[in-house]
Amino acid sequence: MESLEDVINFLCEKKAMLVTAESCTAGMVTSLLADVPGCGSILDIGYVVYTEHAKHCCLGVNLQTMNIFGLTSEEVAREMALGALQRSSANFSVAITGTAESDDELNGVVCFAYATTINDVQKVTSETHKFVGERNEVRHLAAMHAIKSIPIQYEKFHNGEGDIFYE
Repeated sequence: MESLEDVINFLCEKKAMLVTAESCTAGMVTSLLADVPGCGSILDIGYVVYTEHAKHCCLGVNLQTMNIFGLTSEEVAREMALGALQRSSANFSVAITGTAESDDELNGVVCFAYATTINDVQKVTSETHKFVGERNEVRHLAAMHAIKSIPIQYEKFHNGEGDIFYE
């Protein structure tokens, strides 16, 4: 996908509804998509959940998951994506958690998760990337990566890829 408009058009064509769960990007994915006319037909809810408390209370992320794996982990991103999906009328979710600025090896590390419901079956997948740049550069790069990955992950799910989620 070349542009934000392409992603919006893709989701419209697929009759997909999107929910986002963002931590380090603080709503940037939702904001960037909202800049595009017609976004209202594909955007359901955008969660901004910075703290452990918010991730747990708003999205149902297990406290034990956060304690064991840390906030910057694919495990937390997966639970965020599934929690957002389960708390909305959307059929596709993207979640982002990471560290846009720190003095350790986690600086620039961002975890992404994507989830969907197909025929009443929930599927989830995740990935981690390290971005280089100042704080807001990392946030913008992460948000754009998430947006451009939406069509790719959507197609992968519909081609049978992704882990099936069992409650």
